[in-house]
Amino acid sequence: MDLNDEKDNSGLRPIVEKKVFSYIGLAAKAGSLLSGEFMTEKSVKEGKGKLVIVAEDASNNTKKMFTNMCTYYKVPIYFFGEKTKLGHAIGKEFRASLVLLDKGLADAVEKQLNMFNNDKCMDIH
Repeated sequence: MDLNDEKDNSGLRPIVEKKVFSYIGLAAKAGSLLSGEFMTEKSVKEGKGKLVIVAEDASNNTKKMFTNMCTYYKVPIYFFGEKTKLGHAIGKEFRASLVLLDKGLADAVEKQLNMFNNDKCMDIH
C-alpha cells in the first residue's frame, strides 16, 4: 500500500483534528483569532482575515453566506469541526465561525485541513 493512500484512512482524522484545535487555541491566546458571525464577517471584509473556519453543523444559511463572502474576498474557507468543539478550543461555549488573522497560523491550520480533501470548501490562489 502506498503511504499516500493512508491519507484516506479515517485514523488520520483524530490526529489532524487535535492539531487543528491546538492551533486554533494558540491563535486565540495570541489574539490572532476572532469568532462569531459578526466579527468573522467584519475581519474578512476589512482584508484582515487569512482563513475562515465554519462549523460543519452550522446552518446552511451561515455556510452559504460565508462561502459567498470568502469567494468574493478571496479568503480560504473550510467546513471543520462542530460548534461546541470550535468554541471549547477558544475558551467559549460554542462558535459557528471563526477567522484566523495571522498568516503563519492560518497556513499551519490549512496544511492540516488539506490532509483530508473532503473538508476543503474551495481553493483560492
